[in-house]
Amino acid sequence: MLRGPGRLLRVTAAPVAALAVALVSSLSRCSLLEPEDPVVSALSPYFGTKTRYEDANPGLLPNPEAPRRDPELLEETCTPVQLVALIRHGTRYPTAKQIRKLRQLHGLLQARRPGDDGTRAAGGRSLGAALANWPLWYADWMDGQLVEKGRQDMRQLALRLASLFPALFSRENYGRLQLVTSSKHRCVDSGAAFLQGLWQHYHPGVPPPDVAGDRPGRLASAYPDMECGPPRINDKLMRFFDYCEKFLTQVEKNATALYHVEAFKTGPEMQNILNKVAATLQVPVNNLSADLIQVAFFTCSFDLAIKGVKSPWCDVFDIDDAKVLEYLNDLKQYWKRGYGYTINSRSSCTLFQDIFQHLDKAIEQKKSSQPVSSPVILQFGHAETLLPLLSLMGYFKDKEPLTAYNYKEQMHRKFRSGHIVPYASNLIFVLYHCKNAKTPKEEFRVQMLLNEKVLPLAHSQQTVSLYEDLKNYYKDILQSCHTSEECDVPKVNTSDEL
Repeated sequence: MLRGPGRLLRVTAAPVAALAVALVSSLSRCSLLEPEDPVVSALSPYFGTKTRYEDANPGLLPNPEAPRRDPELLEETCTPVQLVALIRHGTRYPTAKQIRKLRQLHGLLQARRPGDDGTRAAGGRSLGAALANWPLWYADWMDGQLVEKGRQDMRQLALRLASLFPALFSRENYGRLQLVTSSKHRCVDSGAAFLQGLWQHYHPGVPPPDVAGDRPGRLASAYPDMECGPPRINDKLMRFFDYCEKFLTQVEKNATALYHVEAFKTGPEMQNILNKVAATLQVPVNNLSADLIQVAFFTCSFDLAIKGVKSPWCDVFDIDDAKVLEYLNDLKQYWKRGYGYTINSRSSCTLFQDIFQHLDKAIEQKKSSQPVSSPVILQFGHAETLLPLLSLMGYFKDKEPLTAYNYKEQMHRKFRSGHIVPYASNLIFVLYHCKNAKTPKEEFRVQMLLNEKVLPLAHSQQTVSLYEDLKNYYKDILQSCHTSEECDVPKVNTSDEL
């Protein structure tokens, strides 16, 4: 049980034994991945928001616990003062909605007539038959929860960051670590797993504590020398989109807001895939839809990310299909979370301002020779938390908007969600205190990292900025963006005017 502000969160144990049986059965029909499996290596870059972190950051594959120091990171006369990290949760199960669609597709395959044949699988059976007999091991209770691989994502990220910034993640600073999370279990559990990674950093060779639910509060009670309470749940910060009435009205609940997504589903690129998959699996094309095709593609990605196997679903698609399906996913992210509508990004102003308030406070404390109260701030959210914020800051903006009709023109687009917000993606602000060797002047500088790589700053394309210059560039957002004004929907007076 986890206590948050004004609420209790209770987590029930997963049916581990039943899952183990299902996994063994499923694995017997799937192939364990080879390091350079050609099918998986071809499809992996196109899974969008379902992309594994290591596929977006392949340098981690040899040793995922070793720190990767970007050569652009500041050192020498600059000392890190504070780190503010916005982190997407780790690898998760499919949502209940995705599982229902997979069941629907699985039912179509099982309804195939005996003797129906299609493209042959590696073992000689048709793919349709192989998939009809493939055990559907996903269950409703999974509904987007964090998987063990997701906990591993977080523990390894913690180990790398703690090694990269040892002064900030020192044992002495642990009690001052500030952790904020969305109320979703996958985010709460990601925060807890991150803390377990810190435990490994502080106690090399000692297994992380095994406590029910891996909750940080239990972690603290099990190891009293680590003075860390449970994370603070703050959905208004981490799920700001749920609290922005204008976004909910104009985008989330607006049937026409995703026009380009729906238009692309019925466009020639998707129709080609529908016809091809229908022929491959030998099911009537009228029984298929773009949504079912997309969930089949994502099932390949889930099996890869969760179990490390290449399921038969991966054999349904080739690289050209994958590029089209990635674009369909990116269209949705673009119009619902990115540059499609101004309110998508403006709804994140409060989160952006919160980050700079932490940096301001650290500078104020440092200038007055006080210890920085929170050297490390960790905020655990979603892809839907990160994408609007990065759009607000002007990153990954293409010259032309993504539409249902310019797929070919956007083949080299900047806005590729799998490269930006894979599982465990992270946006990190590092504040430095710098001493100028030539003058007694002290300066505060800032760097940003996206997925552990230094991100060139939007206003200068340089890798480091004076803090005041960065604040000045984002002056409008910091001073003029007020949630009440951005998100309120004007009341329409329907009374007759005299």
